Amino acid sequence: MLNLVTPEHFRPLLNRTSVLYLPDGSALPIQIQRLNDAPQASMPGSPRGAFSVLFNSLEPTDFVDGLCRLPLAHTCLEHVFVSREPAMGRDAQRGYFCIVFN
Repeated sequence: MLNLVTPEHFRPLLNRTSVLYLPDGSALPIQIQRLNDAPQASMPGSPRGAFSVLFNSLEPTDFVDGLCRLPLAHTCLEHVFVSREPAMGRDAQRGYFCIVFN
């Protein structure tokens, strides 16, 4: 399933409030900020180019990384690995996260 996901699945969610379900089942309100294409990271022979999804939490969280569930407009991503990024000058009260597809 994850190999069929494209940036187009995320475009309707850009700059809108969504929910990320953490490994413990709790719901974290998020906002998807950016989609980044990464053609150099694509798997050889893959029909889909590599890309990443960058988003932030809308409330404080201790979550760092793990397998999560993310409902999208027409599907639901199950067991997608989410990793936290450092705030680096951004609002330290929020969590900043990335999902990489390659």
